[in-house]
Amino acid sequence: MALSYLNLLRPVLFRLLPSVVRTPLATSSRVPSLPHTISPAVLPNYVRHYATKKSKVKAKGQTAKVNINAALVEDIISLEEVKEDMAAVLTTLKEDFSRNLSIRTSPGALDHITVTTKDGKFPLNQLGQISMKSPQLLVVNMTGFPEATAAVTRALQDSSMGLNPEVEGTIIRVPVPKVTREHRENLVKLAKQFSNKAKDSLRKVRTNAVTRVKKSKEGVSEDTIHLIEKQIQQMADGYVADIDKQLATKTKELLG
Repeated sequence: MALSYLNLLRPVLFRLLPSVVRTPLATSSRVPSLPHTISPAVLPNYVRHYATKKSKVKAKGQTAKVNINAALVEDIISLEEVKEDMAAVLTTLKEDFSRNLSIRTSPGALDHITVTTKDGKFPLNQLGQISMKSPQLLVVNMTGFPEATAAVTRALQDSSMGLNPEVEGTIIRVPVPKVTREHRENLVKLAKQFSNKAKDSLRKVRTNAVTRVKKSKEGVSEDTIHLIEKQIQQMADGYVADIDKQLATKTKELLG
């Protein structure tokens, strides 16, 4: 009896079922339902890039460069003169390298040697006539100033070239040391000494310049003083780099 009754109600239930499924769920009156036409918002994809250790070190080592118009601060200090003084240091280093660190033998190799006499200091080539008898022998003829023979001999011995002169009257024979590996390495050490001397001279130029700037503080802002000092330091750093390049090039040349 009950089964037959359910069979009679089945068509009615099937018609009601779709409408029940389509009926939306009741929502709270405090949270309004969104219209079906609004699509969910798409959030932007933010990506955070972290600095690598290498880039951090590079950024830390970099400083902002200063480029002051020299004409605007000439009442405080002449940056052009400072630059010329620093350039003179580099020029002197190049001359020292050329005169003292040449592997090839030539009469001019002794020109730079300074001789101290009772009448003062003179370049060797002004006291004696220098000639090359062979690649291994230089001769200094002291006929013009025989009284300076002993002083010239001492100057040759005290030079940084490792010379052992032999005196025969007014003739000084100067055997040229054989170019050995040890001799080349000694020349490299001498090159480093010249470079360090140049850096010391450069520091003196920078220190003197900064001292002059600090003495001009009256009527000049602290910011201006700081910028000028930074400019001078920047110039000095540039010439230090040039000195290092000269040393590296000469070292490579000497060691072969």
